[in-house]
Order: sequence, then structure tokens, then C-alpha cells
Amino acid sequence: MPRPPSTTAVIAAVGVHLPARVVDVRAAERELAARNPGAVPKVPMVSRLTGVRQVHVLPDSWDASDLAVAAAEKLLAAEGIAAADVDLLLFASASQDMVEPATSHIVAAKLGVRAPVMDVKNACNSVLNAIEVAEALIGAGRYATVLVACGEAPSRGVRQDVPDRATYLLSAPGYTMSDAGAAVLVRRATPDEAGARDAQGRPAPRGILASAFGADSQHWDVGMLPGGGTAHPRDPERTYFEIDGSRLRDAFLALGPDVVLEALERAGVTWDDVALVAVHQVAVAYLDDVRVALCLPPGRTLVTVADHGNVASATLPLQVRTALDSGLVGPGDLVVLVGLAGGISIGAMVVRL
Repeated sequence: MPRPPSTTAVIAAVGVHLPARVVDVRAAERELAARNPGAVPKVPMVSRLTGVRQVHVLPDSWDASDLAVAAAEKLLAAEGIAAADVDLLLFASASQDMVEPATSHIVAAKLGVRAPVMDVKNACNSVLNAIEVAEALIGAGRYATVLVACGEAPSRGVRQDVPDRATYLLSAPGYTMSDAGAAVLVRRATPDEAGARDAQGRPAPRGILASAFGADSQHWDVGMLPGGGTAHPRDPERTYFEIDGSRLRDAFLALGPDVVLEALERAGVTWDDVALVAVHQVAVAYLDDVRVALCLPPGRTLVTVADHGNVASATLPLQVRTALDSGLVGPGDLVVLVGLAGGISIGAMVVRL
């Protein structure tokens, strides 16, 4: 299968910020049951069924933008890049500081970035879609250096006052959600990177080789945070997550492997070439089912959800950063990013680090 001759954009760096405060999910469930007798099971069920042990919670004085800024500052400092070097800032997250203005303005102001900004929002695929947008704009010649900043604070939408069992069931998936910041630097590929070859002289360009995306939007109502928009502008009861976990899982599994396999084909690679598959994770218990449904290879994934919870669209950067820090992957390795998001949508991107 031929490899692509060149690339347009490179994922040059990835940064992550995890809040220091960690909450034990099982202990939190016991406290929830004590506060809501009869509505919440006394025996912790969420941690047992999902395999999620703990989650991160942002400081009370922080917003989603602060998480994004913390991750971006780490990335910029590590790479020796000044705020003035950023041509475009994309805030990519399911969370946001407020409805208006775009949270990207707030992030840019806190970072000192004086470049165009915009928000890219598609639930847990926000970061992956933002990288797609960055690559396209770099390819069009509009920008050379794009900073994707993510601040996920789903803990603010998790319900602690549970009046009945039906409400608990809709709220339960939220107890595995976790806060995190992430940043991804996407820049124009140099001629050497675009035309790189491997030790055997075969084309092996560095950067984003290919991607593919899909959606099955008839399932948009299986996972919602409905408050704050025109549908429920001022209803405090709709400011919490409402997720039908079983329907959401079934919808994800029904997506099938076509999008992932299309990305591999476009990149001209096979699973034998891939060092890491970073896949969105909502529960340890679902990972094997997701792997089989999407035809992902065994032994190439990194489990982060057990110790860090479901950090929404920060999941893929977290897995890449963890793999880099542990030495699991390094320069020249192929990574496949697989995103799954409420709505529902799926995305796959093949990247050579």
C-alpha cells in the first residue's frame, strides 16, 4: 500500500494540565448516597461498573479557560514559543466559561495572545475537530502556527442533589467525568518533514497523514447538558448532565469501523505500522467492546480513564502526552487518534510524531 508523499501540518507539541485535587469515585458515591437516601444505591455502583477509580476536580475559583491556559503555558514554555508566535488560537472543548463571548477570547487574553481566535465545539471530539480545522487552515496558507487549547470542566455539570432513582440513572455517567486542560501546537510542516524518508528510503513524512470523520446525528439526545441555550435558557434543573449510558454505548458500538479504516487507507498505512491507538475512553469496562467494534488492534491502547476519569475532549492529548512521557512512543512513530463524542460523532486521524 503506497504511503503519502508529503504532509501539510505537524503536531509539534502536546501539553496537559491535571488539577491537583483528586476525588475517589467510590467514596464520592457513598457520600452521594448518604445525602440522597433512597435515590442513590448505598453500594457504590458507578466505580464498580465502569472501572473508574478517581477523577480530577478544578479549583473552585477556576474556569474552563484557566485549565486551557495552564496546559498552554506548559506547552509554550517547554517549546520556547512566545505568545506572539501564535497565528491563530482555537479553544476546543465541550466546556465553556459562558455563552458569550467565545471562550477563546478569554484564553487569549490570559495568555497574552493577540491573534485571531475562535471556538470549535463538538462534545468530546472538540480537540480532534480543532486539529482538523488547524490542518485545513494551514494547508490553505492562512496560518503557520495554530494553538489548540482545551479546558474541560465537566464536574461543574454533575448533579449532587438527586431527588429520585430515575434522575440518578441519568446523572450516574457524570460521576466518572473529570476536569483537565490540554494544548496542542499545530504548525506548518517544513520541507524536510514533508519529504522525510525512513531507514529503508521509503517516504515517511512527519505530521498529519490523513483523517476521516463521521456522525449519526439521530442520537443527539442520548447525552445532553441542555441548559443555557435557547431550548432551556433559565431552567436550573437542566444545567446538569443527562446521559442514557446504555443508549450512548450502543450508539457508539453501532458506528462501526469504516471511518477508522478510511483514515488508515488514506494515510497508506496498516495497523502493523501503528505504535499507539489513542481512543476516547468513558469506562474501562467498555474498552474491549469499542476495540472490537472499531476493529482496533489489541495491545496498542493506553488506559487513562481508570486513574484520570473521562476528561472529555482532553482525553486524546492526555493519552499522547502520557505515551510520550513514558517512552511508549517517540519521534517517527505512527499514532492513530480515535475520537467518539455525544451527538454522536466519530473521528480518526493518523499522525507521525
